Amino acid sequence: MASRTPRLLLKTASMKTPLLVLLVSAAALLQSGCSSLFFFPDKTTYITPDRLNLSYQNVYLNTADGETLHSWWLPAEGHPKGTIYFLHGNAQNISSHLLNVAWLPAEGYNVFTIDYRGYGKSTGAPDIEGALHDSETGLRWLTDQRDVENTPIFLLGQSLGGALGLTLASEWVQRNETPELKGVILDGTFSGFRGIAREKLSSFWLTWPLQAPLSWTIPDEYEGLDHIANISPVPVMIIHSARDGIIPFHHGQALYEAAGEPKQFLQTDTPHAATFIIPAYKDSVLEFLERN
Repeated sequence: MASRTPRLLLKTASMKTPLLVLLVSAAALLQSGCSSLFFFPDKTTYITPDRLNLSYQNVYLNTADGETLHSWWLPAEGHPKGTIYFLHGNAQNISSHLLNVAWLPAEGYNVFTIDYRGYGKSTGAPDIEGALHDSETGLRWLTDQRDVENTPIFLLGQSLGGALGLTLASEWVQRNETPELKGVILDGTFSGFRGIAREKLSSFWLTWPLQAPLSWTIPDEYEGLDHIANISPVPVMIIHSARDGIIPFHHGQALYEAAGEPKQFLQTDTPHAATFIIPAYKDSVLEFLERN
């Protein structure tokens, strides 16, 4: 599991942080490079779907490189309109992100969500390549299930999950995989792994000198701006809050500009990854799903 020390990437250190902690953080950055900074997992179970009166099934998936991934299948209430494959953000695990999708079964959508390696009950330790592998493992399991036959499949990724989902969707479309994705929703997503690493490292005096050498430890094939156009002709919805304090608004704008048609931009006004506390934003997503 990644240590807690390098969590500088998506949450810049406070000016009140002791100098010793900052120095330790910088040393960890130099030792490990940037990849581990995108992941902040834990093993705590915060809530389970039954606490929200949701039916669910625990699913365990085996990856090709020997890890076991924990996931949840949440069936739709009534006849399903479609299935949502949800990829969560960089912190904690699926149990802390559940509320972001707990409203969808009542709207007629199955939900499938996985924990990347190192998160929750999943084995291993996270890194970018491994998380990308895990996201594809989950999608392949999902598309093999009878419960989703003859129903549209949509991908919803938040923050880190959006960056992983963007890459996965691009590759899925370019390889002409079946079944086809019917839509991709990216909520509060950064425009590229290397780009956000450099941006966050440059925002603080201690890590400013490290922005170039450390960001270059991330392979450039992970930049979402280079891949999002390849998702077309699958419809893309970009959601980003004008007051997102973690992933600045310009990342959503850049992704929208780079995306191919058909595409839609939803500007929101909530904290990072808190989109679905507002009923109107839920309605906008439901309209996108039903239209596609």
